Amino acid sequence: MGKNTSLHTHQWDNAIDPQIAPLFLALQWAHRRSIEQMQPLLAEFRLSSAEFDVLATLRNAPPPYELTPSQVQDEVVITSGGLTKVMLQLASRGLVERPQFGDDRRVKPVRLTAAGITAIEAAMSRMIDTTGQWIRSALAAGDIAQLTALLRQLIDAPERAS
Repeated sequence: MGKNTSLHTHQWDNAIDPQIAPLFLALQWAHRRSIEQMQPLLAEFRLSSAEFDVLATLRNAPPPYELTPSQVQDEVVITSGGLTKVMLQLASRGLVERPQFGDDRRVKPVRLTAAGITAIEAAMSRMIDTTGQWIRSALAAGDIAQLTALLRQLIDAPERAS
């Protein structure tokens, strides 16, 4: 993909707020570029971005890499209906399982299988390597640390009441 000039030509955006509009647009374009970096790898591993997100969320849980559906829902950005569909797809491919939780039939946690662990670890490793190459080609180590810290501040900022 060539350089996008839209980031530099949205003058009406700057008229609204010359400080925030360019930042907002830069965040959107950076997100688009990150998704473009991910797509070939997701296709290679035959995963949708939602499936990758669910597997990575489970892998981030302590062993045995198991969470309740509600816990998974809290960590991913898909609807509960969408999550059910994703979990069914992952289970049909043997990447997750839904073991019975004691004698309580209402609680069926989601757990990575050995195949799921192997798949997400390989995909995550490739994803970080590819993304790292892209980011390091544009930013120095200090810039990466600074940008990470600034983005964490935005993420951790209190939510505005609607």
